[in-house]
Amino acid sequence: MATNKNNDKMSREEAGRMGGEATAKNHDKEFYQEIGEKGGETTSKNHDKEFYREIGEKGGKSNNKRNNN
Repeated sequence: MATNKNNDKMSREEAGRMGGEATAKNHDKEFYQEIGEKGGETTSKNHDKEFYREIGEKGGKSNNKRNNN
């Protein structure tokens, strides 16, 4: 198990945050755009219109709840 600066066991949250920060230091905006495009292309190959309709409806419902509070 990984340890933090105090030699204590690190939580998953802390390890994830540190990993994300290290990755961000090593990569630029174009890197993230490229992997985002690849993920989007793969998702579109694996799902049909109904998938996108369902997630769009869920997002709309979630957004409406926030706007109505």
